[in-house]
Amino acid sequence: MNWDDTRVFLALCREQTLRGAARRLGVDQATVGRRLSSLESALDATLFLRTSSGYSLTSAGEVAMRAALEMETAAAGLQRQILGMDERLSGAVRVTTTDSFALDFIIPAIARLRLDHPGIEVQLHASTQMLNLSQREADIAVRTHKPDNPELVVRRLARWNSGLFASREYLQRRGEPPPGSAFAGHELVIYQPYLDSGKEVTLAGESIAQGRIAITCTSGLMVRRALASGIGLGELPVPLGERDGLQQVWPPGKPYDIWLVTHQDVRHTARVRVVIEAIVEAFSV
Repeated sequence: MNWDDTRVFLALCREQTLRGAARRLGVDQATVGRRLSSLESALDATLFLRTSSGYSLTSAGEVAMRAALEMETAAAGLQRQILGMDERLSGAVRVTTTDSFALDFIIPAIARLRLDHPGIEVQLHASTQMLNLSQREADIAVRTHKPDNPELVVRRLARWNSGLFASREYLQRRGEPPPGSAFAGHELVIYQPYLDSGKEVTLAGESIAQGRIAITCTSGLMVRRALASGIGLGELPVPLGERDGLQQVWPPGKPYDIWLVTHQDVRHTARVRVVIEAIVEAFSV
């Protein structure tokens, strides 16, 4: 199996459409179709059923996928081991984190880093998506979730409390909600993935049963901007609420940790190491 064809095959397995696979790989749909035809011809097998809803694996395709996943794992392991031997202070380092952490901590850290190491190119991926460090989708992750994969090296960057926040203008207009009121008479800013989780939704440990959801947001940064705009009450990490000049309504809640994660094979790579040091310094301020 040709590795380039195999990469296309795996992307199509994961996305199930030519367009999705092309977007994942950064190529055009014609290239995906051509690579798939090449692989099917080489294997003398039909790997997918083409349906109106997308591409579904055949029995032969399922066998090919297992082999392709083994190839992907081996290729990623080789890349990590070679990268771990690289002592150059130049080249690309891929960092994944949330938009809030990117804006307030990672980007300023990169700005300072570049003054001393202009040869390092940081590729910053800011979203709630959890990239796979073992598959080399990223070299460094900054997360609020601590992974349990033994191949990953985890370092605590900070321990923060969360708190209930609103703008000064909102509190002047609506007042503070009394504890135990379930936010009766108040507008709320809610993080959409929290609603989608199926768990009981609370803010700072308080039920939102009597409040009115004014806006839901799919990222922490949008929650912050909504609160700063005076839309309503919402929950934020205390340091971020204070950075935005918001008013903390109740005493801080339960603490949680922020973790820096990298793979054991790449953590001693020179350029990865200096990016890690810059991020650690940014969170220590």
